[in-house]
Amino acid sequence: MDSGIGLLAATAAVRRLRPDADLVLSLDPDGMPWGPRTTEDLTARAMAVAEAAAAHRPDALIIGCNTATVHALPTVRARLEPGIPVIGTVPAIKPAAAGGGPVAIWATPATTGSPYQRGLIEDFADGVTVTEVPCWGLAEAVEHADEPAVEAAVAAAAALTPRDVTTVVLGCTHYELVADRIRAAVQRPGRPPLALHGSAGAVAAQALRRIGARPAPDAAPGGSLTVLLSGQEGGLPAAALAYPEGRLLQAVSPAP
Repeated sequence: MDSGIGLLAATAAVRRLRPDADLVLSLDPDGMPWGPRTTEDLTARAMAVAEAAAAHRPDALIIGCNTATVHALPTVRARLEPGIPVIGTVPAIKPAAAGGGPVAIWATPATTGSPYQRGLIEDFADGVTVTEVPCWGLAEAVEHADEPAVEAAVAAAAALTPRDVTTVVLGCTHYELVADRIRAAVQRPGRPPLALHGSAGAVAAQALRRIGARPAPDAAPGGSLTVLLSGQEGGLPAAALAYPEGRLLQAVSPAP
């Protein structure tokens, strides 16, 4: 679940690990973006999207959104667990900081500077130079596959990123869909290759662990794909097909 197509990164990671998995994608186009909303409003929207997914009786629910995890994870877990394990998406600060930094965390304005993110920095990046970079408009630009807006938002965030940064944490799942453009914008001539840390792979693996399933990337494709748009069944948004992750889901999943 997510407000929009930011969930594609984790969904594609699950699909690569288990081509036979049945997937339900629950989005909220009527309420997207969630970032500018109050915590109470965002939590209510996220809960509605989660319950729409839960009605399909999944083995697990992934909150494929950093902002929703920051603000709504406790509420969603309280409502759905233990019947449905709920896996949140946490910025990959711990593995990023292990490289020694300096580290930049690209995140939505709602996540940047939040007590939640600051707590992760304190817990896992002590002694490492960390810069929090608010990425104004980037998630919305990615959501609509608006190429000029993506380029402008990436350039603006890159300008806020210190030149000596060696590692960037992609603290919003939408950003993983444009990781190559972020790398190109931040990589400095003569510097070591920039390390990017997203969360999709770790989240997909954790979801399988929570339900006692093993990765089976060679399994025969056959898992179904159900898309819920603000609770109503629909299709993948057209913008999803602008990204490799969306095209993978369309190619691997059988037609309904």
